[in-house]
Amino acid sequence: MQSILKKPGPLVMGILNVTPDSFSDGGLFLDKDLAVKQAAKMIAEGADVLDIGGESTRPGAAPVTVAEELDRVIPLIEALKDLDVAISVDTSKAAVMAEAISAGASMINDVRALQEEGALDLVAKTKVEVCLMHMQGQPRTMQDSPQYNDVVSDVIDFFKERLVACANKGIDKSRICLDPGIGFGKNLEHNCRLLQELPKLLIGEQPLLIGVSRKRMFDEILNLPVAERMVASVSAGLLAVSKGAKILRVHDVKETKQAIEVYKAIEQNHGVE
Repeated sequence: MQSILKKPGPLVMGILNVTPDSFSDGGLFLDKDLAVKQAAKMIAEGADVLDIGGESTRPGAAPVTVAEELDRVIPLIEALKDLDVAISVDTSKAAVMAEAISAGASMINDVRALQEEGALDLVAKTKVEVCLMHMQGQPRTMQDSPQYNDVVSDVIDFFKERLVACANKGIDKSRICLDPGIGFGKNLEHNCRLLQELPKLLIGEQPLLIGVSRKRMFDEILNLPVAERMVASVSAGLLAVSKGAKILRVHDVKETKQAIEVYKAIEQNHGVE
């Protein structure tokens, strides 16, 4: 099992959705052979991690059964486990987590932060790493009218509560990264504040994972359809890196990787003429 969080950052996590209804790439990689080809492409472009998802969490998304999610993700993990890349699985279901870990996954990326039945206990019994994301509400309704007393403070309080819950189960903090959940029960103002004040979310030693790739916020800012949001996504991702993010979860691996390499070269003041 590869450690993701022990790798030096910034890291690029390539998104590989094997769903019919994800907002950006839904239906494109339902076929396993096409998914494997896309995985190989992202690895060649420099992905440090692949995040496989079998259930869409876009606003309005319908839930899927455990059996259906397993049928989508497990054969793909098994097909990719011998490649030189770490595998993360985007799921909230304990049964899917268990099978994914057995198949070779190194990380569980959970939009519900191990709050579903059995999830916390399952992860505690393993050595797998986990990403705990903040989401207000549920995917089907989370964007209806999100409200916060103070979005930054509320997300920090949630992180602290989930870290305590993990510690109480014996999950070492070295196995945990945190995701503020841009676009998950947040409006444009909430998203912008979280990105502006990202350093405040660096709680203790917990690395931050940020997912802004092709999000609706760029339509609100620039009036752009999903297919035209790459530049905006890379720009916001690089801002997040400059404010302390360790992992960027993205659709556009090559472009994000290039931006990070330029950023690192300039910050380190060498290798550029």
